[in-house]
Amino acid sequence: MTIPLQYRIDGPRHAPVVLLVPPFGTTMSVWEPQMPELTRNRRVLRVDHRGHGSSPAPADACGIEDLALDVLGLLEVLEFNRVSAVSAGFASSLLVWIAANSPRTLERIVLLAAAPRTPPMHRWDRIADRARETGMEAVVADVSLPWFTPDMAEERPEVVDRFTGNLGKVDSDAFAAVCDAVHGMDQRHLVAGVRAPTLVVSAAHDPLLPPGHGRRLADGLPDSRFEVVTGAAHLLGVERADRVNELLVRHVAP
Repeated sequence: MTIPLQYRIDGPRHAPVVLLVPPFGTTMSVWEPQMPELTRNRRVLRVDHRGHGSSPAPADACGIEDLALDVLGLLEVLEFNRVSAVSAGFASSLLVWIAANSPRTLERIVLLAAAPRTPPMHRWDRIADRARETGMEAVVADVSLPWFTPDMAEERPEVVDRFTGNLGKVDSDAFAAVCDAVHGMDQRHLVAGVRAPTLVVSAAHDPLLPPGHGRRLADGLPDSRFEVVTGAAHLLGVERADRVNELLVRHVAP
């Protein structure tokens, strides 16, 4: 069942559209550092995943396809037939699915801190079980630990606290369903079907998905470029907004 996602649109009314899909566990506010640059000459659509922010929170099981169809359904409702898109973390799998299954929808793509599959040693099924049984307070520390470098936590603790606080507000059953979807994510068979020009960007200090994962993803895409951003962990768009913004503007909003 497709979920009607909460969304927000900013920027010039008749400009080309750029879709921003946040990492799981965060809301559309994760893209605030990108908004001043992207809204100069693009109409920017931001969304919240099911159970995040004000989006409905079904506890039903879902897969990557279902979560991608949530996004695709919103684009259809808004009559945005062709957009460029940016996503981050495991939520990047939604753009890969859309690009492979609805190739006319996405014009250009950026995938931040992404991978073609969930590493086998990641036990998102266990995170899902804890979230269901005990609530988000039982998983916030583990889920958010890879998001920022120690330097970020020391120099900008208010930013780190804001993101961990927002993670704690995500609906626990919906988050558990998303974690189950992430646990089984393997798109190695899909990436060769992505025809949109794609920029893959990894963070040099990402303990969750180190740059090797991004490199493998880029190597499997027919039309891709790979970059590594230094001085950042998993949420590189927050920690190194300056460099990430340069790359985004060049690829989706020149």
